[in-house]
Amino acid sequence: MNRISKLFGIKYPLIQAGMIWCSGWELAAAVSNSGGLGIIGSGSMYPEILDEQIKKCLEATNKPFAVNLPMLYPDIDKHVETIIKHKVPIVFTSAGNPKTWTKYLQDHGIKVVHVVSSLKFALKAQEAGVDAVVAEGFEAGGHNGRDETTTLCLIPKIAKEISIPLIAAGGIASGRAMLAALNLGADGVQIGSRFVATFESSAHENFKNKIVNLPEGETILTLKELTPVRLVKNEFYKKVEAAYEANANEQDLKQLLGRGRAKKGMFEGDLVEGELEIGQVASQIQNIISAQEVVQEIIDEFHLALKEQNANKFQF
Repeated sequence: MNRISKLFGIKYPLIQAGMIWCSGWELAAAVSNSGGLGIIGSGSMYPEILDEQIKKCLEATNKPFAVNLPMLYPDIDKHVETIIKHKVPIVFTSAGNPKTWTKYLQDHGIKVVHVVSSLKFALKAQEAGVDAVVAEGFEAGGHNGRDETTTLCLIPKIAKEISIPLIAAGGIASGRAMLAALNLGADGVQIGSRFVATFESSAHENFKNKIVNLPEGETILTLKELTPVRLVKNEFYKKVEAAYEANANEQDLKQLLGRGRAKKGMFEGDLVEGELEIGQVASQIQNIISAQEVVQEIIDEFHLALKEQNANKFQF
């Protein structure tokens, strides 16, 4: 049995990323009910909102689901209390030191997965005792690693050096990409951008429609002085670009970014002044469908590609 499927008690080693403003209980439950692992993205939620989201997810699915927990969240202790109270079985931590909460969560029977962008941090996460790691290439949307290491380079390097299960992320939105990631040494995949453009995603309809009409090359990794983030090249990004051309310092960039910029773009649908976070793979996404259809399409294509591979299609 696949190591990730066994670890989480799921049918397919396919995980939906815990994206801020896009992944609430409805998406998480739909993915889990379809055989993957759904994740509630808690980074954009007040403690009382997370409490409500977990309750609704528990009502909507009897399958395992997870909560994504950014370590930089200001009230993280309250989120941890809520997760423990509701007996959420799995937590994905990111953007911080995995040692801080891993043992505490595991002592309460919770499996812990940490998101990394390099071999160095994968080894640190393994040393911290996490149950698995997500290795995310810089193709991914949202906040990202500074080194700009692609998934194709990152996964085989980490797979060679760690013993715990490895989940690949970044640039994966199809069954063929999933098979490629497993061939590189991953045990499973985490997919974000493809699930933003689903009926159950909490992203605004304007943002969903923007994604399915996004040409190649319309995203870029920027704001490394703050926290690196991959953005759509909209009017707000053009202001960021102009700020760099004017030799803006870190404080200038913070002032330009302001507060609530991601909410304005992804959740409220302001495509002009909002921060629109999505991966490079967005140009491959052509339609808005249900989360169940996404999972089924990916798994069907995975098995077709695997059949072709086993038939020596690639032999030369």
